Amino acid sequence: MQALQVLSLTLLSILTANAQTLRPGKCPQPPVQANFDAARYLGKWYEIKKLPAVFQKGECTTATYSLESPGVVGVLNRELLADNTVSAITGYAKAKDPSEPAKLEVTFFEDSPPGNYWVLSTDYEGHSVVYGCTDILGTFHADFAWILSRESTLSEEKLEELDKVFTSNGIDIDVMTVTNQSQELCADMPLWA
Repeated sequence: MQALQVLSLTLLSILTANAQTLRPGKCPQPPVQANFDAARYLGKWYEIKKLPAVFQKGECTTATYSLESPGVVGVLNRELLADNTVSAITGYAKAKDPSEPAKLEVTFFEDSPPGNYWVLSTDYEGHSVVYGCTDILGTFHADFAWILSRESTLSEEKLEELDKVFTSNGIDIDVMTVTNQSQELCADMPLWA
């Protein structure tokens, strides 16, 4: 039992030091977008806000979704790092249960478990509110949350409205950060990579 506690504390220390958002207890189970249509979701989305995550360190972040095969969505995530290099990763997403198409699982590495990508709200043409969560040893959970837009900005009024999708479902977004999508910074980001 003591070894498990030491392992848990070590894991928590590593995740916390790497800016991961950890919370006590199990993952919340918020409702997702009704009648989600993955075909309408395809295309490019700009990250507007996010909860800090160990795997995201850049700005100018975009996600591009494409149809790979029936029921499988290709994922291309790109970001501009502080040293002006582009970090890109590809993967795929699919609904674990076809009766809940807004509860996607995304995989970037074949030998690792998929991550949750739950579309809580989208109008397909302007915004998307996305949530993911991973239970850690039944004691804590790591939250992942994003506000995405088809454009590189959203109004403050719209952001306040979208923040409420999280908070009304018990998802703490107090440490959510704004992603820099400024023209000055992002204009020179190459289309490739």
